[in-house]
Amino acid sequence: MKDAQYDELLNIKTEGEQKKFYQSLHYHRYEPTPYKALEHLFQNYELSRHDRIVDFGSGKGRLNFFIHYLYQTSAVGVEMNQQFHKEAIGNLKSYRKKWKNNNGNIEFSCCLAQEYEIDSRDNRFYFFNPFSIQIFMKIINNIMVSYEKEPRQMELILYYGSQDYNFFLENQTFFELKQEVDLPSMTEANPFEKFVIYQLSI
Repeated sequence: MKDAQYDELLNIKTEGEQKKFYQSLHYHRYEPTPYKALEHLFQNYELSRHDRIVDFGSGKGRLNFFIHYLYQTSAVGVEMNQQFHKEAIGNLKSYRKKWKNNNGNIEFSCCLAQEYEIDSRDNRFYFFNPFSIQIFMKIINNIMVSYEKEPRQMELILYYGSQDYNFFLENQTFFELKQEVDLPSMTEANPFEKFVIYQLSI
């Protein structure tokens, strides 16, 4: 299905991308993950309804609604842009009108990603290259602090992940590469057009 058809199915509006750039070089322009890419990811990687995924830089909430629709997985969207957060809340109301009987929970938090307090239920973390390596490192540290308080199985899902992200994870953390999901006709043209999944190995 095309993006517009998925939005219609889910009763949400997530198309479009950010026209203006942030003042800070630490934060990148928002662009939603294409539904086509998400389709392929979840044909090769499964979530369960017992997972709780956090999307850093969630924008209007596309990922959150998509995985909730597929798996009834609880999802948290973390977004610093107040307008996008407002639109995500509007999408949540529309989604619930159509899919009112679904289990699992969807939440949206308007804050800087590094200020989001990792919940003990959070065990999957999604990044579409939303910010600099410095911010990413702070978030990984927050995840590890949460792990120390409540040990659990954790995984990171990176889409269009930077080399800095990968180098940091593989050389300075306990996360290990679990899986790479290439996208047909996309990864060959651009090697960054893929999903890379890391799992915590302690």
